[in-house]
Amino acid sequence: MNEQEFVKACKEKVVEYTNKHVDKTDSTSIDESNVYTVWQCKTLQNNKALLSTTLPDGMYYEATYNGDKKELYLDAYKKFENVKYDF
Repeated sequence: MNEQEFVKACKEKVVEYTNKHVDKTDSTSIDESNVYTVWQCKTLQNNKALLSTTLPDGMYYEATYNGDKKELYLDAYKKFENVKYDF
């Protein structure tokens, strides 16, 4: 799987996950144009990406492609807060 195919597959899975889990009372759904890649890398036959959506829900997604097994894993996270510490 090349990098463009990987990003496309990730966006499709984020859309699928988000539309399945979004609060039904919001009457909201997204498509691939609402998903953006924050960071991605490819090491050997494996890929990893961090993605988010334009929804103000605090969610972000980590996608990992295992090239040996040809499997894509999607982890969904929610940001609760951002705390600053001075040193």
